[in-house]
Amino acid sequence: MKNRILDLFSIKYPIVQAGMVWCSGWRLAAAVSNSGGLGVIGAGSMSPDLLKEHVQKCRSNTHNNFAVNIPLFSKYTSTHIDIIIKENVPIAFTSAGNPEIWTKKLQSHGIIVVHVISNLKFALKAVNAGVDALVCEGFEAGGHNGRDETTTFCLVPLIKKHVTIPMIAAGGISCGKSMLAAIVLGADAVQIGSRFVVSDESSAHINFKNQILASKEGDTILTLKELTPVRMLKNNFYNKIEYAYSIKANSDMLKEILGKGRAKKGMFLGDLDDGELEIGQVACLLESIQPASLIIQEIINEFNFEKNRLIKL
Repeated sequence: MKNRILDLFSIKYPIVQAGMVWCSGWRLAAAVSNSGGLGVIGAGSMSPDLLKEHVQKCRSNTHNNFAVNIPLFSKYTSTHIDIIIKENVPIAFTSAGNPEIWTKKLQSHGIIVVHVISNLKFALKAVNAGVDALVCEGFEAGGHNGRDETTTFCLVPLIKKHVTIPMIAAGGISCGKSMLAAIVLGADAVQIGSRFVVSDESSAHINFKNQILASKEGDTILTLKELTPVRMLKNNFYNKIEYAYSIKANSDMLKEILGKGRAKKGMFLGDLDDGELEIGQVACLLESIQPASLIIQEIINEFNFEKNRLIKL
């Protein structure tokens, strides 16, 4: 298998593990990288010291490339950038902010920069900033998402029409069939989050993992678009948000309900009632907790089987 993302990242398979807050620590990133994909440490839930520790432990546990995802709205962004430069992290994924601010600095230290976008406007802005590749994340994805509600199957071919740099499709992808579909639509690789949340190596709480496996179609929803859109499982916390909307709560009231630490409470500490449970629509298809290596092998086996089946049609 050869394509631009494999060459850019020096990896075996065109599978990127999403850098999810509270789920994507060094264990998961190292396991994915050791299995031929690109493991990504999610810096969004980490203090600078903790990020440095995870980077160093990841490097000690894999000889392959890995990356760090940095949400650009974080109060630690500048320090996180300095850490990945000093620690010689080869690849940085940036999201939720203006890529023009940091791209050149990262690239001046030999770091490959990938920016996450959810619409054409931001894709063109990222290309103009000089990023090396894009993650095109559709409406189906878990966690923080775009306001436009453009699905992956619409977003990927739209971006492909307008940009020439390598593209990674994200949102609603969890198996070899969906990976093949994304590549047919123009992606060079896929980014997978939700399925890796329920991996053995994920740092998500077991309560959260089990709740994901028990979820059904329609159990996730994109909400809080007035603040920052987020897709989550419905629970007691979500019901509070719905009630706030029913009484026409303003942004300040929604912020008060959201409070601080909701994602940590739900995803890392396992509070299924009052925590924020960020996960994608594809949760309803997930059936078991597996090692990351087995997840990747199943995806690749199915991808190759379906590709060969279509060739014979």
